[in-house]
Amino acid sequence: MKKLFFLLFITSLSFAQNANRKFESFKKVNNSLEIKTSDGQYIIKDYSDKIVETSFIPKGDPSDSESVKQTFNPISEAVVLVPKKGIAKISEKPNLIKFSTSGIVVSIQKSPFQISYFNQQKLLFSEKEGYFKQKHIPLENVKGNIKADSTEVIQFNISPDEVLYGGGARALGMNRRGHKLALYNRAHYGYQSHSELMNFTIPMVLSSKMYAVHFDNSAIGYLDLDSKKDNTLAYETISGRKTYQVIVGDSWTDLISSYTDLTGRQPLPARWTLGNFSSRFGYHSQEEVEKTIKKFEEDKIPVDAIILDLYWFGKTIQGTMGNLDWDKDKFQNPTKMIADLNTKGIKTVLITEPFVLTTSKKWQEAVDKKVVATDKNGKAFTYDFYFGNTGIIDIFKPEGKEWFWNIYKNLINQGVGGLWGDLGEPEVFPSEAITVGGKADEVHNVYGHNWAKLIADGYKKDFSNQRPFILMRAGYSGSQRYGMIPWSGDVSRSWGGLQPQTEIALQMGMQGMGYMHSDLGGFAGDYFDNELYIRWLQYGVFNPIFRPHAHEDVAAEPVYKDIVTKAKAKIQVELRYQLMPYNYTLAFENNQKGTPLMRPLFFEEPENKNLYTVCETYLWGNDFLVTPITKPGVTSTSVYFPKNNNWFDFYSDAEQLAGTTSTIAVVEDHIPVFVRGGAFIPMIKTIQNTSKYSLESFDLHFYFDAKTRQSKGKIYNDDGTTANAFEKGEFEILNFNGNINNKTAVIKMNSEIGKNFQSLDKNINLIIHNIKPNSVVINGKTIAFKTVKNNIEIPVFWKKGTEVEIKIQL
Repeated sequence: MKKLFFLLFITSLSFAQNANRKFESFKKVNNSLEIKTSDGQYIIKDYSDKIVETSFIPKGDPSDSESVKQTFNPISEAVVLVPKKGIAKISEKPNLIKFSTSGIVVSIQKSPFQISYFNQQKLLFSEKEGYFKQKHIPLENVKGNIKADSTEVIQFNISPDEVLYGGGARALGMNRRGHKLALYNRAHYGYQSHSELMNFTIPMVLSSKMYAVHFDNSAIGYLDLDSKKDNTLAYETISGRKTYQVIVGDSWTDLISSYTDLTGRQPLPARWTLGNFSSRFGYHSQEEVEKTIKKFEEDKIPVDAIILDLYWFGKTIQGTMGNLDWDKDKFQNPTKMIADLNTKGIKTVLITEPFVLTTSKKWQEAVDKKVVATDKNGKAFTYDFYFGNTGIIDIFKPEGKEWFWNIYKNLINQGVGGLWGDLGEPEVFPSEAITVGGKADEVHNVYGHNWAKLIADGYKKDFSNQRPFILMRAGYSGSQRYGMIPWSGDVSRSWGGLQPQTEIALQMGMQGMGYMHSDLGGFAGDYFDNELYIRWLQYGVFNPIFRPHAHEDVAAEPVYKDIVTKAKAKIQVELRYQLMPYNYTLAFENNQKGTPLMRPLFFEEPENKNLYTVCETYLWGNDFLVTPITKPGVTSTSVYFPKNNNWFDFYSDAEQLAGTTSTIAVVEDHIPVFVRGGAFIPMIKTIQNTSKYSLESFDLHFYFDAKTRQSKGKIYNDDGTTANAFEKGEFEILNFNGNINNKTAVIKMNSEIGKNFQSLDKNINLIIHNIKPNSVVINGKTIAFKTVKNNIEIPVFWKKGTEVEIKIQL
């Protein structure tokens, strides 16, 4: 093993070296390794056995001194994990120092100087030039060019065959290698199938070799994923920390679990978050709001929330932003409106923006209280953009936070159930603006991140028992821990707009943002195409958030569609609700482990290189295989079926063999969806909204597959609203296990009930697909069952706190 590591290490030396960097000395300080070189100091420390952090402090940097511990900037906008003690071991040979955990080895060669990273004896990557300064050369024809004479760079060697992911939300194809990506959150209005820069950038790279590098610095810059095709990865910035974390995993879910250990986990959202939203740009009056919800009720189309765009605070799009209070001419009694909606089980969600226009009702108050960003002379900084002449709230300033939160607090006390933070890139944020957190370009990318933090912290302080709903389109590494629900911006209402949505959602899920979703149906433009609308909704059923939204020129709500389209849309909304137990359990898994709700196929087969760039088909949770239809008039499509199980058509039960590719007929009623053999899929009957949700009675589908000898499933359940219900013991988990042999199939059910949860007896309709049994025995008693085509239905009464065993004689 030592010989193998030596050979790998020698191989790494074939990469280019930084000839000017000379090793001088090293020492262990607490749990860190400090290395002094001719041009600065490295600090290497471990967070866990799978996470190692490397920082460089160049000479001439004001923070460089003999006492690195006292002067190194420890503040990270991304990291929340506390390093574990006693994990890493440090060893030395004449020309080599090793900093080792059970998962990562950092190899520091003294001469010529070289830092390399290994996992399980496998070279991952190494520093090339490492840190250096260079003259800044702006990219041509790229939004997000930064203003700086020089930039700071950290440069690495990577292998020629690895596929690279990350960099936040983009529409570039799954493999982002070959691109130099601007790290500057910026809206791309009306984008379609290609977008190099969008609202939400993340300074993180993931490799098909199953490691990730996170650059822990919030200032604007670039991420160069081998754009010159010389096997070089580089991070480039205007200023800030020269710090990066290396993360490894035994699987893709393990890798993302470690990353979300590092940067924080998404709180479990309220159950209603997974329901249907009524949304448009926008509802002009209280009358429109009430009329719309009444139509949902009359048409018996489920809905859980209604979102009010900017007309709630002003009659016009321009000139009113920053009012941040109800327009009483159009919303005469908002308190009663919200109360009435809450009685129906409908949440009210309001848009807000961080801009306070000089023409708004709150401008003078914001200036007097000094809560907006300033110019270099300390005066309120104002500038023009589409909505008017404006200032921007300094959310980094304690007074700014308090002022903004008090506005939110009043709205929540009024009954508002969720908050929408729009334009938080910020959409326009001139470099000359100054905040308490730093100059505009230093805090630009973390503005939305800290805006979400402001709201999340406010809820913890003043509404600690509620789960926040925070809808935003811009953030930073770790924004998931504040409960941010991101969406993919102002996408074109076109087939081109639909096509990149799986890529965007899959990539962001890998980067911790498991709830990335789109405006179902598309937002920008008045393109009218009911086929597009239905296909987008069919995709949305198997999406983290189901939220149709668009310009009012073309209605986004199914209740305003023609009779035929409305009927088709209703079926999709109903299916979304029927799958609520499955989807809510996915949300719980994301909360516990960081596992994305939408997952690329290579999660299933990490060694299958053919899957590294596939996003046309994806996994919804563990057990659904989904292929959205993203072009008009499609009558067939090709689907690959992962090799570990056979798969069954969700609508027809037709079997597809593991590891095969088939041409699947496409119909207008649904997109191709398949269920993993051996899967347990819980479903409920359609409900009008989640206030009617109950597991006293539900269907449990088991997809019998002779190839799958053992399988398991579960349902997570709580009241759907209480913050930290799991941690408080206010939950239950229903577990299902299947064991198959040649003669019998045995299904066992057991539960884990939290100490503070009032569980109920369950009436389960167990539906077993693709089976023809001779007999069924439940807890030793033979019972009757119903046969429907190739399926059977078994009534199961499950008394709370007991176990159930079902034996099926084949």
